[in-house]
Amino acid sequence: MTRTIAFQGRPGAYSDLACRTAFPDWRTLPCPTFEATIDAVREGAAERAMLPCENSLAGRVPDIHALLPESGLHIVGEHFQRVEHCLLAPRGASIATLRRAHSHAVALGQVRRLLKELGLAAVVEADTAGAAEQVAAWNDPAEAAIASALAAELFGLDILRRNVEDAPHNTTRFYIAARAATPHRPETPGLMTTFVFRVRNVPAALYKALGGFATNGINMTKLESYMLDGHFTATQFLCDVDGHPEQPPLRRALEELAFFSRECRILGVYPAAAERQEQRAEGD
Repeated sequence: MTRTIAFQGRPGAYSDLACRTAFPDWRTLPCPTFEATIDAVREGAAERAMLPCENSLAGRVPDIHALLPESGLHIVGEHFQRVEHCLLAPRGASIATLRRAHSHAVALGQVRRLLKELGLAAVVEADTAGAAEQVAAWNDPAEAAIASALAAELFGLDILRRNVEDAPHNTTRFYIAARAATPHRPETPGLMTTFVFRVRNVPAALYKALGGFATNGINMTKLESYMLDGHFTATQFLCDVDGHPEQPPLRRALEELAFFSRECRILGVYPAAAERQEQRAEGD
């Protein structure tokens, strides 16, 4: 039986590409919102969800930080997807015939050099894949889309130029979420732990809460803060750290964190992506 992984967006979106890259034998399930993507896993329509959490250019994806801790799902993996924007147009169109480029606002902001070089007017659409679908439907040689090579394949568009993004390091990181946690032995190398916490409302609480990670030699790769329910005094933090919670150094750090925090919940223990492990090896 073919397994299913859900993502937010239309067929051909970069999240769809991430699913197909990480799980090439799985069926992908497009969902209109992040909430619907999470619900697809909770309700059994999909076994996994591919949820973008941050981009090397655009920063974090705020909706995921708010939704994932309350979703009841567990992070079971991470995936890094290189964002390679392509200039797509209907069959028979050429660079000379183009007048407008359609895409998501973030994508258009990442191809400014191309737009200036070709003199194209930028037209903001809801998403990259939707822009490609519209350009295919219009079949007008003046209209182009900035989207993935997968979108070109799905909607029958020509790729006039590949890798047109201004920054070659444009990469999106995804959390892979499931209904049940995947167990790992504490001594397993290359693991990461993601958790959320709220500090007590006392002076230097955050400094004291995080001190245990420094004294125990824990590498913290991500620390994000965000408001809860629109209250400036209710701040939650999301962290990614190296290691397993049952390894003595990380266990001691989490115990110290618990002493100074009002709440601490582990969202997942999972293997670091191959790209992360390669970067660590290069840094050693």
